[in-house]
Amino acid sequence: MNHIKLLFFATIRDRAGTKSMEVDIPADMTILQLKEKIGTDYPNLKESLKSVLITINREYAFDEAVVPTDAEIALFPPVSGG
Repeated sequence: MNHIKLLFFATIRDRAGTKSMEVDIPADMTILQLKEKIGTDYPNLKESLKSVLITINREYAFDEAVVPTDAEIALFPPVSGG
C-alpha cells in the first residue's frame, strides 16, 4: 500500500469538508484511478473531479501519471479569470 496526503482547495475544500486527509491506496495507482476512488468514497466530490487540476508533490500531473509513494496530492478547481 501507498500512504498519501490529499490537499483540497477552494470549492473542493468546501465540498470535502476538510482541507486535507491521509489515505492508503494501492501501489502503482494512477491519478485517473485515484479520482475514481475519491469519487466513489466521497460522492459529493464526484462532479468536481471531472475538471479538477491535480498536482503531485507541487508539480502538475495528468490522469496517466502514477502516484509515487508518500506523495502529496493537491486538488484545485479550474481557475477562470478576466
